[in-house]
Amino acid sequence: MRDFWARVTEGRGLDQLGSQFVSDAKASYALYSKDVDWDEVGRGARGPRRIWRSAWALFQAMLMKLTPARRVLLLLAIALLLIQPSVRGGNGHEFNVDLGGFGVAILFLLLAVELADRVTMKRDLEIAREIQQWLVPDRAPDVPGVDIAFATRPQNTVAGDYYDAFLRPVVPQNSVTPPLLVTVADVAGKSVPAALLMATFQASLRALAATPVTLDDIVEGLDRYCRAHSLDGRRFTTAFLAQIDPKTREMVYVNAGHNDPILRRASGQIERLPTGGPPFGLPLFTDEPVPYPSGRVQLHPGDLLFIFTDGVVEAVNDAGEEYGEARLLPCVQNVAPETSDETLKRVMADVNAFVGYARQHDDITCLVLRVSA
Repeated sequence: MRDFWARVTEGRGLDQLGSQFVSDAKASYALYSKDVDWDEVGRGARGPRRIWRSAWALFQAMLMKLTPARRVLLLLAIALLLIQPSVRGGNGHEFNVDLGGFGVAILFLLLAVELADRVTMKRDLEIAREIQQWLVPDRAPDVPGVDIAFATRPQNTVAGDYYDAFLRPVVPQNSVTPPLLVTVADVAGKSVPAALLMATFQASLRALAATPVTLDDIVEGLDRYCRAHSLDGRRFTTAFLAQIDPKTREMVYVNAGHNDPILRRASGQIERLPTGGPPFGLPLFTDEPVPYPSGRVQLHPGDLLFIFTDGVVEAVNDAGEEYGEARLLPCVQNVAPETSDETLKRVMADVNAFVGYARQHDDITCLVLRVSA
């Protein structure tokens, strides 16, 4: 029994299981309650009547998530659990027939069918996740004097966040060595739709970067592509793109509506990188390209660049509190001499400790670049 319990709980304590259940319950309530017209529920109802109407509305919302056949089975199971018909025997005596066992059996059958659907969908999502992992680097490029690390925590199995770092295969005009291109992007939306658009964004970026054009040309091409496939602006993309010359360590960047990255100088001074324009793919009433001015920064040994998506600062705990930049900035600023990977693990551990088992509303992605001597 001890081994069985260990397999069931995966080694978690009762307090951890309780926290996880509370988080799951809150997420389920949010899923069903968004389909309830609470104004209608509360109209003219007070006290116990309001509680009853609220419970009934939530039950209907849950019921309508099932297929018609499963709805009927669920109603039948509840009826069998609640109703005990009376039967008159041959001797004239009446006795109640307990059909609760049949109700439990139907509920167990429904659970098995729903679980089979969930497992099938989970397997398909895992395959999609594996394909998505092919689109992002599993390790940073080997660039002398630059140490890069990245990590992501999807809100679901697949994510709409994208990160990349690679040496451009074609040397742009007015350049001698292949520059390092670093980017972090966030497609609006969640799960599979955002992941599919993330894949097309990655393909567009890689294709443009393989031509001898400037970063400004790449940005213009990405915006043009995103506008053509943004579903009237519902699927816009925020992004931060930076091109670094490995020899001079000059960085040219464009911020397309993304969270301002944090540049921590070797002295401890914090700079933000806001220069750019709106997110890619916003609907415009003109065919003219959107102006995206670029910024220039000279990197020095000991400098650290921290790029992140809004899922980091908007990560919430069980109390609904956001992690926020007030917690992130000191975590980035007060760093001892360490590798990018160590910095990244420390920040992610701080975020994970803050959120605990709370369900997140967005993907969490970070990229750390440290300049060495």
